Amino acid sequence: MVTKIKTPKSILRVLNYNENKVKEGNARLIHAGNFLQEKEDMNFYDKLDRFQHLNALNQRTTNKTVHISLNFHPTETFSPEKLASIADDYMQRIGFGKQPYLVYEHFDAGHPHIHIVTSCIQANGRRIPLHNIGRDKSEPARKAIESRYGLVRAEDQQRQHQDILPVNAQKVIYGQVETKRGITNVLDAVLKTYKYSSLPELNAILRLYNVAADRGKEDSRVFQKGGLLYRVLDAQGNKVGVPIKASSIHSKPTLAYLENQFQKNQPLKEGHAGRLKTAIDWALAGKKQLSLPQLIAALEKQGIATVRRQSAAGQLYGITFIDHRTRCVFNGSDLGKQYSAVGLQKRCASPDQEGQRPSQAAQQRQNTTPEKAASAKTGQAPDNSLHKMDTALIPDKSPAGVAGNLIEQLFQPEYNFQGPEQHKKKRRRKRPSVDD
Repeated sequence: MVTKIKTPKSILRVLNYNENKVKEGNARLIHAGNFLQEKEDMNFYDKLDRFQHLNALNQRTTNKTVHISLNFHPTETFSPEKLASIADDYMQRIGFGKQPYLVYEHFDAGHPHIHIVTSCIQANGRRIPLHNIGRDKSEPARKAIESRYGLVRAEDQQRQHQDILPVNAQKVIYGQVETKRGITNVLDAVLKTYKYSSLPELNAILRLYNVAADRGKEDSRVFQKGGLLYRVLDAQGNKVGVPIKASSIHSKPTLAYLENQFQKNQPLKEGHAGRLKTAIDWALAGKKQLSLPQLIAALEKQGIATVRRQSAAGQLYGITFIDHRTRCVFNGSDLGKQYSAVGLQKRCASPDQEGQRPSQAAQQRQNTTPEKAASAKTGQAPDNSLHKMDTALIPDKSPAGVAGNLIEQLFQPEYNFQGPEQHKKKRRRKRPSVDD
């Protein structure tokens, strides 16, 4: 069993993340611990109010929400009752046994796993310490639960994940290896191993090994005849050396062969898109907003490579993900708008806003609104009505609103209570003495 613990600021964001998974059919609520109502009798706001009531008891703590995932080996299958029992045992061992918590079983990855949502604020307003909770509480709890329930140990799972690497093929370095032999070695390792459904997706993998499949320009003879060439790329992605005809390679990786593979691979990929989307969502669900390079680095740790497509001016217009664990390749826009290059740029922090949540970034932009700029010129104060809370930020309690996706603009930044402002005592000015 592999455990992951995150402490984001917004309970609304975490709860909405899991409830949206339920709405999409990718998760279900299997247990509600220490709630006054049964899980079937609670709506979204019943769950939210329970946590918000606790969080309101402590104004000094910033990160009050705890979001935990327990991940099991793909060969392990559990009933909802057993998963709920494991969750109860785990929460008791890490000191959260008396806290209210929700347990969601997710179905959007290649392995069984559950998510647990809770608060670290107790009924007396005191905070449960989170410092080193992974090392001091979660690790002993994990080992005890593995032994009690006969689970696959985390060390064994991590060892297996370390074995899941890109295919064993050397990058083709022009001038260091015979071109045709180098390209053939890469194609033999890639073509029957990965699941790709288009030529750009295949090229995303081949580029990892400095190889590209090239149809030529549309007005070229190769393109018009349905031919295909394989080229070696340099470190900058430029084509170098003599192209090799697909028909001259012994495995005959021609365009006709690839198009047949595209059709075969498409249905094989469908069951694996959920793991990739979950990995992206989970990486972006932390308490700090990641920049796009930071997101890419986080995905690499999970065995997911990212290929960015940029214009000559350096503008990002496309992104492709290569999941080395499932051996599947996905174009970002095929996963949904929020996973496309444009969608991820909106969800990620810009360089000057790195490490901030979207609400903080929006607050920065608010400081340079046209109204403020105009007030700076005229010397007049801006209209206070512009800075009142927008009613659109209040959650819609209609059924449609509960089911709808609460976008990130809902999340307001939390503030630490610093106590009443202390005013400095004014010094008494001594009056000059007047000699009579």
